[in-house]
Amino acid sequence: QVHLVESGGGSVLAGGSLRLSCAASGVTISTYHVGWFRQEPGKDREFVAAIGRSGYTTYYSDPVKGRFTISSDNAKNTVYLQMNSLQPEDTAVYYCAVRTGVIFVRAPASYNFWGQGTQVTVSS
Repeated sequence: QVHLVESGGGSVLAGGSLRLSCAASGVTISTYHVGWFRQEPGKDREFVAAIGRSGYTTYYSDPVKGRFTISSDNAKNTVYLQMNSLQPEDTAVYYCAVRTGVIFVRAPASYNFWGQGTQVTVSS
């Protein structure tokens, strides 16, 4: 059974940083694409970043490019999202997800397993 557990969310002031973690069990993250998504109340879930099966290829949405960094620690079976220069518009629940398909895609519906989410709140 696959479990993804996010942690590291919290409340910060604009310009601050947080590092989110996604600890996986029941699946080996190095063999799949792992993505981070976020969702604000009343809005669709949106793609934030992903790391490829190799662990070397990374993908970012335009709003976070240059500020967020996704990485993985295969020994810990954990994926991280380092978020710097946070802005109020980054406020959302952040989810990690695993896609078992071969090709990388950004659509949330293409991801097979999801964590429960962690709240990130950025105040000005």
